Amino acid sequence: MTDDDIKALLATMTTAGVSDALDRLGRGGAVPGLLPFDPAFRIVGRAFTGRYEPVDEAGGTVGDFVDDVPEGAVVVLDNQGRLDCTVWGDILTAAADRRGIAGTVIDGVCRDVAASLRIGYPVFTRGRSMRTGKDRVRLAATGVPVMLGDVRVEPGDWLLGDADGVVVIAAAHTAEVLETAAAIEAAEARIRERAAAGERLDAVRADIGYHGLQARAAGSLG
Repeated sequence: MTDDDIKALLATMTTAGVSDALDRLGRGGAVPGLLPFDPAFRIVGRAFTGRYEPVDEAGGTVGDFVDDVPEGAVVVLDNQGRLDCTVWGDILTAAADRRGIAGTVIDGVCRDVAASLRIGYPVFTRGRSMRTGKDRVRLAATGVPVMLGDVRVEPGDWLLGDADGVVVIAAAHTAEVLETAAAIEAAEARIRERAAAGERLDAVRADIGYHGLQARAAGSLG
């Protein structure tokens, strides 16, 4: 599949469906605790990664990397879940939006939330805070593996974000995850249709095998 094919398919999916697919395949990728500023925000794209570390006597900056981010990518920033200082604000939001970047995901917090909401630029974080990261953290590297909680993100992995949070799909396993997610979401659509037509929900679920949709398949990892 091309990137355009993958984007188009992910645009029809939910993080819940993809999370179920990851469970069925025995793979990680569902990130706990990262939520959008606006439940209407959605992101789909490949990861452009950045890793932060505490600043020391050598100094350093929070980074001027935004002009290196490809159009359509998702900025993924690992600030080790810190809630005491931010690594993203309104200047970066405006620049990212202007460049056509798909959104920003931060293992940490963000400030200048009003700017994100005003222009509709998707940001997913562990919260919000006014306190700057300047002189507290520095950008250690970009284009390296990073962590979102306990989920590893490699540059180029796929991210999907919606009102329920964020899932990461390893680039090497994209096809099987999407195939499995599509099958699960199709099964759930049939359940909703039949229940809406008046059939008993328990009977429909049993008929379609709802309770086993996300159960780990034989031969899967783990």
